[in-house]
Amino acid sequence: MPEGHSIHRLAARHAELFAGDKVYAASPQGRFAEGAARLSGTVLEGTEAYGKHLLHHHAGELTLHVHLGLYGKFADGPGEPPPPVGQVRLRLTSDLHWLDLRGPTACELLTPPEVAALRERLGPDPLRPDADPARAYDRISRSPTALAALLLDQSVVAGTGLIFVTEALFRAGLPPTLPGRELSPAGWRALWADLVALMTKAVEVGRIDTVRDAHLPEATGRPPRVDRHGGEVYVYRRPGAPCHVCGDEVRRGTLAGRNLYWCPTCQPGTEGSPPGA
Repeated sequence: MPEGHSIHRLAARHAELFAGDKVYAASPQGRFAEGAARLSGTVLEGTEAYGKHLLHHHAGELTLHVHLGLYGKFADGPGEPPPPVGQVRLRLTSDLHWLDLRGPTACELLTPPEVAALRERLGPDPLRPDADPARAYDRISRSPTALAALLLDQSVVAGTGLIFVTEALFRAGLPPTLPGRELSPAGWRALWADLVALMTKAVEVGRIDTVRDAHLPEATGRPPRVDRHGGEVYVYRRPGAPCHVCGDEVRRGTLAGRNLYWCPTCQPGTEGSPPGA
């Protein structure tokens, strides 16, 4: 599933292609035919991302809400669109560009109250200037749940997925199983600031890089990472490999039904396989 930086990049891309233009909508697949008919001929006034949710705001208080989930993908291009191939849920076109959406978990129209309700149920997004990290810490500081599970909960922090969570916890030297209520206010401020920095960089470059300069391949002589996700990371999907910092073996376990990665030396307090939460 795309992490929040990818959705913010899509919001910027779609604004670049369509903002201020009249757009025409269709649903070649047919599953969004009614919504497409309501959108067609409206002006796209702006776009925004909130966590892993993409919002297109159209004239007439119409908002298109897209959540890509595990399988959703966008494609776009200039000029006339090609014949639709596969299950195209939504096609947007203007005089200059086209955009296709396939396989999303959600593709729906929302009213202003429904948009407000969506924002209300999400935690603060580190990539948004209106984010209030104190709201997330209020939840975290009262919870016995493992910190990694809390950070993966979109109602606590919006936009953070497994890569950002495991890497930020490593960089902070925090065990992923630390109960949220044991995280100090200073620890939370530092962790939040690092999430903001890592995610902002990911928006800028289009991939997730979390390794500090001193531990990069060109500084240490190690081979660069080869992985379909790209980017240099410390522990994510590196079980059994040596830690870039201490050389200990990176471990893998499960937490809340998801894989988790950590270094037992750099993140003391996590031994064996974390219990499910």
